[in-house]
Amino acid sequence: MKTYDLVELATRNLRESKLRNSLTTLGIAVGVASLVAMLSLGVGLQQLANSRLSRSGLFDTVFVTSSQDDRGVNSSEDREREKASVPDRALDDSARADIQRITAVTEVAPEIRVIAELAYNGKNRSAFIGGLPFSARENDAFENMQGKFFSGPMANEVILQKEFAQALDPNPQNLIGKQITLRYAERRPGETAGQESASPDATAQGDMNQGDMNEDTSFSVVRREQPLTIVGVIESEPFGGLRMISRARAFLPTDTANNLNMMQFSDVRNAMRARPTGKLYTMLAVRVSTPGHVQQVQDAIKKMGFRTYSILDATKSLRRFFAIFDMFLGIFGSLALAVASLAIINTLVMAVLERRREIGVMKALGASDVDVKKLFFAEAGSMGIVGGTLGVLLGWLMGRAINFGTNLYLTRHDLPPENIWAVPWWLVGSAIGFAVLVSLLAGLYPAARAAKLDPIKALRYE
Repeated sequence: MKTYDLVELATRNLRESKLRNSLTTLGIAVGVASLVAMLSLGVGLQQLANSRLSRSGLFDTVFVTSSQDDRGVNSSEDREREKASVPDRALDDSARADIQRITAVTEVAPEIRVIAELAYNGKNRSAFIGGLPFSARENDAFENMQGKFFSGPMANEVILQKEFAQALDPNPQNLIGKQITLRYAERRPGETAGQESASPDATAQGDMNQGDMNEDTSFSVVRREQPLTIVGVIESEPFGGLRMISRARAFLPTDTANNLNMMQFSDVRNAMRARPTGKLYTMLAVRVSTPGHVQQVQDAIKKMGFRTYSILDATKSLRRFFAIFDMFLGIFGSLALAVASLAIINTLVMAVLERRREIGVMKALGASDVDVKKLFFAEAGSMGIVGGTLGVLLGWLMGRAINFGTNLYLTRHDLPPENIWAVPWWLVGSAIGFAVLVSLLAGLYPAARAAKLDPIKALRYE
């Protein structure tokens, strides 16, 4: 039997029982719609999570700490480093320069977070101060900020967190462009024990010595003031609140904060070391050109003797979660399609009983068992294609409705709208293909039953 004749005959047969075939096709459409709606929700949530993390500047960032600070935290890593004869290095300016020279590294910035005092209009407030690299202007936390980002990496400017800004002025907008005074403790290295400070404005001074060590490790702490211009106010925490500096209440450019040489929590610990190497950093944030180079940059930094961590290490569990989540959504969505397959079997079995005489005539005229099977497969496949296409359209409409309802709820609660739904082309093709496959499988039994009919008995039917 020619393909054209097969298609024409299958189409004619489907038109004869319009109601029954339409209901069966609608059952397939509902099954595919539930599958598409659930999977589109899973895909949309995954894309939302990936987008948020990508825009937060965390996917392409490697955090570096000194192995001297964390020795004993990961004993297995310590043993591997000892086997490879990798020396422990201090996280200082020379290490920062070496990391900057690694291929695919675009920026190396220290993580600076100190406690200081901000004075404005007679109000003094203690707060954590964080250093923001100039590349952070691309972070989504600054998209809807009041004011603007820093004018440059060395600007004497500050961005305030909204709640902290409201403690200074109930209307944070009034603060933009105003001057605020930063009072902080400056660390001055190189002062020997008993030596008086050369700075006339010093209000506090402390010396620390190593006693028996030949090399002096003392330093002085001097009270300083620095006028800053308030340029912006932000509501959300930068970098999704996942970095050490995210929890600060005021932010300076990292280079500005670094040049102020503010006293940090790690300075006392660093002074206890036998051979200090100047300024030491608690952590460095290494920006990589693309997330695909993160692993090779981590490996290169580890060979230098440092510990590394990246958000990609944590997202392995996140990707596993979404894979399992999508699998369960697909299983529950497929249940409706499985029910629809029973409707296909019922429809085609009824067609076999109603068309026994027709099948007998076809076989008497020379149609083979294979031709009869092809006819029923063509009918089942046609219902699968039409039902799958209609189901994708219904699933798309359901997804739009879910997304609209969600955004309406978020808007009423003063939250920004989000796109939690997505229907990629691979999902459209897979849904239609799956519907056709299920339809063909459902047509196996009716097709085999029709092919086994005895033409003589079939002609005697009725």
